[in-house]
Amino acid sequence: MKILVTGGCGFIGSHVADAFINNGHTVVVVDNLSMGSLANKNEKAHFYKIDVCSPEMAAVFEAERPDIVTHLAAQISVPESVRDPLFDAEVNIRGTIRLLELSRSQGVKKFVFSSTGGAIYGEATQVPTDETYVPEPASPYAISKMSAENYIRFYGSQYGLNYTVLRYSNVYGPRQIPHGEAGVVAIFTESLFDGKLPVVNHFPEEPRGMTRDYCYVGDIAQANLIAASEPNKGIYNIGTGLGTCTMDLHRSVVEVLREKGIEVPPAFDEPGRGAARDGDIRVSILNAGKAERELGFRAKHDLKTGLTTTIEWYLSKRQ
Repeated sequence: MKILVTGGCGFIGSHVADAFINNGHTVVVVDNLSMGSLANKNEKAHFYKIDVCSPEMAAVFEAERPDIVTHLAAQISVPESVRDPLFDAEVNIRGTIRLLELSRSQGVKKFVFSSTGGAIYGEATQVPTDETYVPEPASPYAISKMSAENYIRFYGSQYGLNYTVLRYSNVYGPRQIPHGEAGVVAIFTESLFDGKLPVVNHFPEEPRGMTRDYCYVGDIAQANLIAASEPNKGIYNIGTGLGTCTMDLHRSVVEVLREKGIEVPPAFDEPGRGAARDGDIRVSILNAGKAERELGFRAKHDLKTGLTTTIEWYLSKRQ
């Protein structure tokens, strides 16, 4: 199949593109390189430097005629969405609608959308949270992702566009950049490499930080591979079902660095402290049982294994 991957030079998107190519598919990557890097582009992918909000996307669909669209391009920062909700909506809602219109008009067989389980449910009272829980998005970022999901459902019911929505937990792994709250593993790793004390953001009553479900990017790529090949239509949480507080995550990163021979001073065993940011939620853990039952997906990497692979990648880039 020919698969168009938006955001295919970004952190998650490049791993997804690699997974498709490694499984024999033809891949077309669209990325404006605002967050992505050509260093991440698979050499076998046909690349277009275009913004998904641009009318130029029509020419890409005309030229390439993709069977599958896998949409990962997005504004990904919760605090940034609070600061500039209009830009967030322009990218995450308008960009998605443009792709849906082109998918409809060009007869795309499947639309796979990367959404957020880490933000869309808000401060859920059911933890781990499954797909039956009514979303309570608490940031413009989460609202824009929820809106995009609603447009996708409309195109599914109105035009028969087959789709799968994947709601990710907090993703980490090689190629992640230390940008915003979404890249906490990258932030901790880069800070410790540079001899800087990382900061754990937290609410006053929860000094150990927020609790998140950390899922390795290789597992996320596998979920996309399954979603593109299976006929299942619907919404699926993609995560591990396990929660880790930010303090414990920091300690795990320190432990792996020391195992790899990186000297981390004892004073860095305790990170710095910072206030919770706009749009932060306290706990987010996903129940991915539906994805296991219906798609056969299950995260294979535990946190220690994923962190080890991630830190080995960062080490290789510094040699």
